[in-house]
Amino acid sequence: MNLIECTQLSKNYSGKNVLNQVNISLKAGAPIALVGPNGAGKTTLFSIICGYISASSGSVKILGESPNSAKLRGRLSALPQDAQLDPDITIISQLMLFAQLQGLSKAAAKHEAMRVLELVDLAQVVHEKPKSLSHGMGKRVSIAQALIGTPDVVLLDEPTAGLDPANAKKVREIVRQQSASSTFIISSHNLDELEKLCDQVIYLENGSLKQSLSIQSKQNVEYLTLVMTETDMQALTNEVSSFEGVINVTTSTDKQMIIEYSHQHGFQLETQLLTLFAQHQWQYKSILKGRTLEDTLFS
Repeated sequence: MNLIECTQLSKNYSGKNVLNQVNISLKAGAPIALVGPNGAGKTTLFSIICGYISASSGSVKILGESPNSAKLRGRLSALPQDAQLDPDITIISQLMLFAQLQGLSKAAAKHEAMRVLELVDLAQVVHEKPKSLSHGMGKRVSIAQALIGTPDVVLLDEPTAGLDPANAKKVREIVRQQSASSTFIISSHNLDELEKLCDQVIYLENGSLKQSLSIQSKQNVEYLTLVMTETDMQALTNEVSSFEGVINVTTSTDKQMIIEYSHQHGFQLETQLLTLFAQHQWQYKSILKGRTLEDTLFS
């Protein structure tokens, strides 16, 4: 059974297609990225999955059930970008309420509230009110609320937007740690953040599904992305293009090179590159296995 199955899913507002016959099949596992420009239909898709709004046509199944099915209670969770807890009610009281709404007893709800706060490393704020927290801490408490009951599916909308690097890193760690028990679907414009977390990417544009792919290719062709410093890029391109197994080399003005090569030559290629750098005293900034998410989507 698929985690989420969308079939010919469409949504119209006043004759305008916001989603246009979208077909998506998602399986449980590693975090999944949902990307696209503003107005692409990402929020609408999330809203239909959650049962906030109905589709105009087509169908969607979550864990084999229709949105708003009672069987999904506690199994599907969503955190909108600007969702906030009540600023004047203690965190423990609010988290206990959400847990009790899932059917937990008062004692079990308190235990669950403490559990999710510990997951986000904020057990110390249990008796605080949200208005006393920093933006980053508030976001982590909201994520804790989304984790109540260990849902099978967690939808996160821009979870690191506006966060300082330390809190953004903490959010990534939370997602990684909880991915063993929940599948996260993350909508964001921050491609750098997404490629640190996700492998599968769903790309929407103008309400249509444009791409559904893996950042890291599982086919016979693989990629290395080099970022160089002070280097003769033309000379480097000529040298690398002559290596056995190299299919194509592309460069950009910011000293970045993408090498497309046959997967059976991977170890040999990496060794040749390091030898070449030493011979010419060329300095590299980074070597990335695969392509960046930006290059994968837009090249």
